[in-house]
Amino acid sequence: MKNKNHVIKQYELSAQAKAGVIIVNMEDKDAGEHDISKPHRDNHCQLMLAINGQFKLNIDFENVEFTKPAILFVFPEEVHHIIEVKDPKGWMMSFDPSLINTEVLQLLENKIDNLLLLEQGSDFYQKLIILMDLIEKVQSQETNHYIQKSIHALLNSFLSLIAGQLVSDFPINKEKENRSIIIKETFIKLTKEHFKTWKHPAQYASALSISTAHLNDTVKLLTGSPVSAHIQEASIQEAKRLLYFTDNTVKEIAYEVGYDEPVYFGKLFKKITHLTPIEFRKKFRD
Repeated sequence: MKNKNHVIKQYELSAQAKAGVIIVNMEDKDAGEHDISKPHRDNHCQLMLAINGQFKLNIDFENVEFTKPAILFVFPEEVHHIIEVKDPKGWMMSFDPSLINTEVLQLLENKIDNLLLLEQGSDFYQKLIILMDLIEKVQSQETNHYIQKSIHALLNSFLSLIAGQLVSDFPINKEKENRSIIIKETFIKLTKEHFKTWKHPAQYASALSISTAHLNDTVKLLTGSPVSAHIQEASIQEAKRLLYFTDNTVKEIAYEVGYDEPVYFGKLFKKITHLTPIEFRKKFRD
């Protein structure tokens, strides 16, 4: 196995770093790097276009493994690290989400569960490689304001191409079904933004201008879980991250994710994860 720290690189974004976009060829061993074999999270997006190799990663405490060509997304605040990599070929990219068209970014977050497998040799696959190679070449030039704008435009083109491929698989001629999907996806987005303070389904229904019953029926039909379960899972996901990254007590973390009763929080955490908060911290950190 090759040293994973020499085949997968991760870069911190800065205002000077190509205006919030960095792309690196995975075969380039001379670029700067830092160890990503330990779990961490970032405030920017990570994207991998892998065209060859064997990959095993962990994202938000779940293992992700693949050998086929694929696109891998790691969205802001998701805990991630490399477990094992062999013979990688492709590109890694970091970018500031504020640079991306809001509609496109939201669609990607809603439709991709981190991993999107690709069909090698397909027209879509070839276009992705052409665009990524072009972004890398443009980035290698001496940067100025207009080169930066070119990189941003190419990045948005790349992500819009992916969004277009995802949309092509949707039932575009079923207006009612489309409406249900929009309700579900908007609700999921709202849980990520408001889980700390909005604990009741009625709050989300009000924001969507629909009845609580309609929201619950729609979400349960499309996901298999009621609205309340999604609200709880959003809170517990953030609690898991805080248990890993901070030394805060369980009581402090309960308050931070919106629960005034630490005992109730502990019971809810165990119900969802099958571990107590302390057991989770020992398993994944200690």
